[in-house]
Amino acid sequence: METLIKQKLKAIEKQKGVKVLYACESGSRAWGFPSPDSDYDVRFIYAHDLDWSLSIRKRKDTIDLPVNDLLDIGGWEVGKALKLLWKSNGPFLEWMQSPIVYHADDSFTSMIKELCPYYFSPIALMHHYQSMAKKYYEACQGQKEVKLKRYFYALRAAMAGKWIREKGSMSPIQLTKMLVLADEPVCRRIYELIDVKSCQSEGYVHPAEPLLNDFLAQTIQDNDLIAASLPSARGDFEKLDRFYRAVVKSV
Repeated sequence: METLIKQKLKAIEKQKGVKVLYACESGSRAWGFPSPDSDYDVRFIYAHDLDWSLSIRKRKDTIDLPVNDLLDIGGWEVGKALKLLWKSNGPFLEWMQSPIVYHADDSFTSMIKELCPYYFSPIALMHHYQSMAKKYYEACQGQKEVKLKRYFYALRAAMAGKWIREKGSMSPIQLTKMLVLADEPVCRRIYELIDVKSCQSEGYVHPAEPLLNDFLAQTIQDNDLIAASLPSARGDFEKLDRFYRAVVKSV
């Protein structure tokens, strides 16, 4: 599959006339709890040449390939990506932490990773993760059986908020790295369920987990209590402009 993904990225460069700067896995495979039939969620950053970038016409700034049961590939033009970084966009900050990287332009990747901490906004990321945690937690409530993937989506988001609350930094992308903040019984049960999920399909329905329901309810509540008081980022837009100019001039 890795070979196929790299071939697809090369084909995109040729067909679209762009340069892929960075490409990674962004879904459950990167988060650390895939099922055997989990699809591959490939996300990438790309750049057009200088002429495209200097046009006054509004241009499409995303590339999306048709999604199939196995592969989901989508990318953002570097200008769009940097605007989202300035807003402390959660998905973008996660992409730059992905443990599964399919392609990386060394110069671009090194610089963008240096920039990310300056644009990390605790309040923006907390609201992002709280919204996700509540959505999936509510889908688990009042049910005797729940899709196991919903528990994991809720847990990852709630734990990311907990990390921001307790550590004051961007949370790791991998759920298991955040479990240092969970009590031993919760931590043990999550590891057990990761093993279960690794043997079941994406559609697997699992009996309700009272321990996890209680943990999620408490964590979401604790995150809510301090969410509004968290600081925002003070990132410099001009720094991103300078970086953007350097990138497109090099294509």
